[in-house]
Amino acid sequence: MNDSPGWASPGSAPSDGQKPAVPRPAEPAETVEPAEPAEPADQSNPVSKWSKEQPPAGQWSAPSGPGGHPGPPQQQPAPNWGGRPQGGGWGGPAPVAKPGVIPLRPLGIGEILDGAVSTLRAHWRTVLGITVTVAVITQICDILIQRYLLPAPPEVDPNATPSEALSQSFEAMRSTLVSAAPTFAIALIGTLFTTALLTMVISRSVLGRPVTLADAWREAKPQLPQLLGLTLLLPLLAAAIMTVGILPGLLLGGAAGITLALLLGTAAFVAVLWLMVRFSLASPALMLERQSIKKSLSRSAKLVSGAWWRVFGIMLLTMLLTFIVSMIIAVPFGLIAYAADDGLDGLFTGETPEFGWPFLIITGIGAVIAASITYPINAGVTVLLYVDQRIRREALDLELSRAAGIPGYGPQQPTDTTPGS
Repeated sequence: MNDSPGWASPGSAPSDGQKPAVPRPAEPAETVEPAEPAEPADQSNPVSKWSKEQPPAGQWSAPSGPGGHPGPPQQQPAPNWGGRPQGGGWGGPAPVAKPGVIPLRPLGIGEILDGAVSTLRAHWRTVLGITVTVAVITQICDILIQRYLLPAPPEVDPNATPSEALSQSFEAMRSTLVSAAPTFAIALIGTLFTTALLTMVISRSVLGRPVTLADAWREAKPQLPQLLGLTLLLPLLAAAIMTVGILPGLLLGGAAGITLALLLGTAAFVAVLWLMVRFSLASPALMLERQSIKKSLSRSAKLVSGAWWRVFGIMLLTMLLTFIVSMIIAVPFGLIAYAADDGLDGLFTGETPEFGWPFLIITGIGAVIAASITYPINAGVTVLLYVDQRIRREALDLELSRAAGIPGYGPQQPTDTTPGS
């Protein structure tokens, strides 16, 4: 027997091994002699005057429906838990509302990825307008910095002594960090604008509402200072933790210092990874709920709590997919850039070629194309993960259904325009 509230299984068997009794009518008060001789009664049961052949216990056919076919068994209506509209027939689930790019219910990994791609397809003018503009500006700045501002990489002496080789390694590391800093800063600014604008686009697409670039900018603009602070805080926090982990080993030096740096650096990396996943939903919480930096971090930690591995797995899969897409685009453009600039012979000689304008321009075009595809997917997965976690924990699907004006969920709320409202 199913113990679910409001549900009873028809024809359920009795418990405790008891055989069900067949209902029998009461015996008549007077015995009427039949006109013809009747068959002798069963001598083993002298009280009973009914036929020995009775229908099997508990096996009753359902009432016939139209056309003589058995109709569906009758059942009591299930209670309406949580205010969700109930489906019909055997207590099955109600049809899931899907006003936009995702169904309004807890999502699977495939539905989250499909929702991100569907947003790109449904609002491609707005999405590409954002990503292409940001990618072109950041790539132009990156090309100019690489061409005119970055110092030449230090030369490495193959015949250097161990102490000189260690000094050269530190110098090469310092040069790499200096060279990567402007690129990282430009990418950070580009990520800031794409995250802010695409978050608004995706939040509208969940409700199936149109959105323009002007609409996205108007809604995102008030939160840009807080988003900038959050975008700077997380990398600085990660860098500080890694520095604390590696620095003691570097100061100690020698083989023991290297071993200590590896052990503490690994522990620091694990801590950074745990924190970055824990705070991964802070940006959509900040943008859609109009939260401060501190509250958005605590909000993300609350939503990720208990689902860390799931969030980590989805984000790792998204990173792998976007990396593969980027490589599929970047490798052909890189080969074309090598051929147009210095020829392909430099790939096999091992020498570091002097890259000119053709190489920088062609690789920049490939980077713009890759960013135009990967930016919306990354932003879409993050926002839809935020929506999914709120649906699972806070029944946000009910609020979204009301905001989308779906019948059966109450009156539409005019101010409820985004999943964070």
